[in-house]
Amino acid sequence: MSELDIKPILESIFFVSDSPLKLEVLLEALPEWSREDILGGIHRIQKEVEESSRGIELLEVAGGYQFRTKPRYAEWVNRVKKAKPVRLSQSALETLAIIAYRQPVIRSAIEEIRGVDSGWVLRTLLEKGLIKMMGRKDIPGRPIVYGTTQTFLELFNLSSLADLPALKEIQLPLLPEEVPKEEATSSFSTEPEN
Repeated sequence: MSELDIKPILESIFFVSDSPLKLEVLLEALPEWSREDILGGIHRIQKEVEESSRGIELLEVAGGYQFRTKPRYAEWVNRVKKAKPVRLSQSALETLAIIAYRQPVIRSAIEEIRGVDSGWVLRTLLEKGLIKMMGRKDIPGRPIVYGTTQTFLELFNLSSLADLPALKEIQLPLLPEEVPKEEATSSFSTEPEN
């Protein structure tokens, strides 16, 4: 272990990095310190910024660590950066969710779940860098197989796909045909009036 304190060195590295830094990268760049020293430094930084009134936090995102603006201060940062938030249509979100939970997945499987053509949505998600073509499936027609990207993980503040909420935790709105009959008819009577 080096006599220098690892914490300010890590802070400096995270400050200049424009993408999440994986632990393996830090271990390679900082051979003077052990894995435990580096993780200890990361945890000290996380604790300090969490407990203070600072506008940043150190998050584990996309398999690495990165300083991020605390959500409550994002509005002001966006004013200066003039950053346009990533806007996704309902159909793009649906398609992205299917890909995230079912990957690797082919277009026909996505369209079977959604019930509509998804070609333009897939192109949009590819252009935004949220999904990627992972290859071709070894079936007739050799369809393209889709999966999510590091950009997807970063956008949704996920360290890995394992951090996606379990499907049973997600409350989807009921479709009209799924509403229990007593709820659908409670506002009016089906009995003839005398």
